[in-house]
Amino acid sequence: MSESKFTVTVSQELLHSELSERSPLPNLRQKILAIRNSLRPGQQQMADWQSGPLAISAVPGAGKSTGMAAAAAIAIARQYEGSSSRRQLVVVTFTRSAAANIKAKIRKFLRDDLSLPQTGFFVYTLHGLALNIASRHSDLSGLQLDNVTLITPTQSHRFIRTAVEQWIANNPGIYLRLLEGHQFDGEETERLRRQSVLRTEVLPELANTVIHEAKSSGISPKKLREWSKQTTDEYAILSVAAGLYEQYQNLMRSRDFIDYDDMILAALRVLENDSARRIEQNQVFAVFEDEAQDSSPLQTQLLEILASNGDKGGNSSLLTPNSSLNLVRVGDPNQAINSTFTPADPIYFRHFCEECDRIERLATMDQAGRSTRIIIEAANFALKWINNQSLAKTNNAQQIPDNRQVPFRLQTIRPVETGDPQKNANPAPVGQGLELYTPRDIHHTVELLSQRVIELFGEDPTQNSAAILVRENRQGRWLAEALTPICKEYKITLYDVGERDRRSHVPQEILALLQFCDRPHSPDYLKAALEALVQRQLIPTQDLNALASLPEEFLYPGPLAAPQPETVQKAARLCRNLLRARLELPLYQLISFLALTLNYDQAELATADKLAERVNQQIAGNSSMGGMLSALSEIVSSERFEPVETEDSEERYTRRGQLTIITMHKAKGLDWDYVFLPFLHESLIPGRFWVPPQSQFLGDFTLAEVARAQIRAALHGESTIPDVTQAWEQAKHLKMSEEYRLLYVAMTRAKRLVWMSASQKAPFTWSKPENLQEQAPCPVFPALKRQFPESVVNLAVINK
Repeated sequence: MSESKFTVTVSQELLHSELSERSPLPNLRQKILAIRNSLRPGQQQMADWQSGPLAISAVPGAGKSTGMAAAAAIAIARQYEGSSSRRQLVVVTFTRSAAANIKAKIRKFLRDDLSLPQTGFFVYTLHGLALNIASRHSDLSGLQLDNVTLITPTQSHRFIRTAVEQWIANNPGIYLRLLEGHQFDGEETERLRRQSVLRTEVLPELANTVIHEAKSSGISPKKLREWSKQTTDEYAILSVAAGLYEQYQNLMRSRDFIDYDDMILAALRVLENDSARRIEQNQVFAVFEDEAQDSSPLQTQLLEILASNGDKGGNSSLLTPNSSLNLVRVGDPNQAINSTFTPADPIYFRHFCEECDRIERLATMDQAGRSTRIIIEAANFALKWINNQSLAKTNNAQQIPDNRQVPFRLQTIRPVETGDPQKNANPAPVGQGLELYTPRDIHHTVELLSQRVIELFGEDPTQNSAAILVRENRQGRWLAEALTPICKEYKITLYDVGERDRRSHVPQEILALLQFCDRPHSPDYLKAALEALVQRQLIPTQDLNALASLPEEFLYPGPLAAPQPETVQKAARLCRNLLRARLELPLYQLISFLALTLNYDQAELATADKLAERVNQQIAGNSSMGGMLSALSEIVSSERFEPVETEDSEERYTRRGQLTIITMHKAKGLDWDYVFLPFLHESLIPGRFWVPPQSQFLGDFTLAEVARAQIRAALHGESTIPDVTQAWEQAKHLKMSEEYRLLYVAMTRAKRLVWMSASQKAPFTWSKPENLQEQAPCPVFPALKRQFPESVVNLAVINK
């Protein structure tokens, strides 16, 4: 939509006149105008918002967070001028680090540019907002925070496993049908194998997928059963899923456990009450949402109710120009990269954009100053080429294309205009700015990549930042191992995010030491504890097998034993101190003591305190070492225990003079001067759906992905729920689209150089990187080589 059609755009003269008439603060209007004039056109449209719904579709590098912070500060300033009430602006974003970042920017605008108090707003993550509402009205939400335990279960969690076993016991006939699969000769060994696959893999995966997908959309097990009646598949997959979901919910309620979706549901229960809803709405004059493409249906409903002025809200499909929905949503549907493993789906933000466009409330932020021009051209080309390929396949299938059948919203990135306030906007390229390599194999890839890194860091490494973006952590681990000696030789700091940023080592290390304290004479537990102490550099590296083989002799050597070397004595003393603490300290202090013993840093200590609180709460009333070990073992084996972040992760990942290895997913929202994208093969991007051989007796599909596609079809309001074959094809398309969006995100992280490669030989699976075979490149890679021939690097010249 053109800017001229944008109805909430306010000319400078009109804005100046309006503020002059009603401003009790004579200088405030000039300060607001100064902020507005420092923004780009798309950001100005956000800053001009005064009421009603507004969608902003932004390209990568367009300055979404800066524009939102400026718009938020201006909206707060207008509240100071025009209203005696002190309603608050609520700003919602996706992660805690993003929330901290935008909060700091709003405060800076209020303090430095507007000379106003740094109040009048709150910044939350979506779950933080929900928890805040639910905890203020615990009688309505049903959440008593002192009595519940928050978990983030994986498919191996005890509740998921127990739900599977209970469902099997209650539904022997349906289970037998699954066991038979497509064909079954009744052979006992095969029956036992299939039982194991169903109990430990297929059904837990189905349960985990459907619980997240349905629960985050407000879908009950009863509703799933109703949808199942509209399907004709032989396994009644949605009915099976509904039964598993129901068992899981019963288990969670019986133990007073909640997951993150329960927070949203609890907040919505509060807002169903007229009195509580008015109380919450009367505290808020508007809601601004960042990263709106990553919201689930329930999260969107929560924000719409909160942003509605005195009514129930929650229906963006009925927007009007005079709507009471004071909601500004900013996002980029082309950066939606979470929909295949979370319930987020870019279709909802696309729909909001379409509705806002219909009432002339859509703004586009399409100018971006992050990247040099050739990187912008390459990203735009990739987007259009991928969409064209997708449409060609759709037309060949004789289907009518719609908004969901292309991976991208057609949105072109434009460089900024001359005089843009961003420093060094659209910087000059380094080399060609885009470099395309076809190495022989992955070892040749490392050789070429390391040569380029050495060149780029050669003159003054402290002036530049660089990152290698990988599709999966196994690639990152292999690369880190290969690059470590080279980086040491050339004094380049190598930061492997996958290895060093996982705080999951805190529960694992604490568990290792506690298991040793519980059974010090176990060689396995002693060795695990010693490995943790070596990893933390508390004892020197030595032959741990020799020490662990005779635990008693190592810990308490007799008078006739040979003298222990100093390194062994140090290890033994530390282990004896642990055992002494076990005898002298109460259980609830043990985890904190072990964290101090392991010399944890600030973030690790905070994570250990969070772990201790969780474990002590879980074993309250049955406090014993056995209970503590059981709770810890479950957390380590079957949960994603979230760390406490005490420093800015963005700064940690993008330090100058550092080569960061990070996954493409984790790189979203960050940028570096130089970005390396190795291993761009078709097997990973866009990848292909793969049915594990052990579960192929059910058919050429997986129950979990079919269920996900059927649920989404029902949520999207499609006339019929697809059958198994159609659902499987839709699931494939969903994955392909998301993988291409992930590549687009990765390319647009680079400021001055994006280095891309697809080697001729690569592993079939990165769990066995030594097994190389011919691999086809990602389909867009040859297209880029044809479109940008000057960027194709001649390896024959380099090798000379």
